[in-house]
Amino acid sequence: MGVLGAAGLIAAVCLFSNNALQVTEYERVFAVGKTVKIVHLSDLHAKTFGKDNARLVKKVARLCPQVIVFTGDIVHKCAEKQFCVAEKTVAALSRVAPVLFVSGNHEMRNKGYRELKKRLVAAGATVLDDEAAEKAGVKFTGINCAHIKNDTLFSLPSGADRALLAHYPHYFQKYASAGFGLVLCGHAHGGQWRIPFSKRGIYAPGQGFFPKYCCGEYRLGDSVMIVSRGLGNSEFPLRLFNRPEIVAITLKPETDNIS
Repeated sequence: MGVLGAAGLIAAVCLFSNNALQVTEYERVFAVGKTVKIVHLSDLHAKTFGKDNARLVKKVARLCPQVIVFTGDIVHKCAEKQFCVAEKTVAALSRVAPVLFVSGNHEMRNKGYRELKKRLVAAGATVLDDEAAEKAGVKFTGINCAHIKNDTLFSLPSGADRALLAHYPHYFQKYASAGFGLVLCGHAHGGQWRIPFSKRGIYAPGQGFFPKYCCGEYRLGDSVMIVSRGLGNSEFPLRLFNRPEIVAITLKPETDNIS
C-alpha cells in the first residue's frame, strides 16, 4: 500500500469515526398511554455537523420524535462562539420537537452557565435543573450535574413511571436506588476509542480504563439506563471506531407486549 496509502486510509477512518452520524434505536415498554419516540443527544461540545448543525438536525427530524432530550455538555467551554452553536442547534431542534436539557460537567466547570441557560431557554429548550416536566405523556426528571454527587436526587420526583435525565452514567446504582424506571445519560463518549467488533471502550472519565458504563443499555433491578456515545469530543480530540451517535428510544405501553 505504501506510506501515503496507509496515511490516507488512517485519515479516512478517523474522518469517518468523528463525523459520520449513526442512529442507534431501542424499544422499551414504559408507563405511557401511547407509543412515544424520544431522541436522546449528548456531549456535542460545540461540534458542528454542517452549517448550524443542519446535518444533525435533518437526521433527527427524519426520526419523527415527540421529544428530544439533551443530557449535557452541549458546549465545551463557556465562550461566545460555542454559545452560538448551542443556541442555534437548540432553536433548530425545537422546531422538530420539544427539547429538554440537563447540564453536564462542562457547563458546570465554566463560568457563564447562567448565561448559557438563559440563551438555551430563549432558543426553545426546557432546562431541567433539579426539576420535573411532562412531555408527550412521559414524566421526566432532570438533575443539575453539580448535584449528582449529593442527596439532591432523592428529593426529586422519582418512580418506575419516570425517566431521569442525568449526565454521569457511573452513578447508575444511585439512580436505581432512587427508583427511576428509565435513565438517560452521556459523558462517557463511548469509551473514546472502541475495540472493533466488541462492546468495549478504552477510557471514560470517572470510570477509567475499560469503563463499565460507556454506551448502550444496562439493567439494575427494575431500572434501565441507556448511555449515549455522544456527538463531539472533549480534551481528547479524536474518536476511533466510535461514530457520533443519535439515540432513538421508542417507548410503548405495556398493552403492546413488547419486552
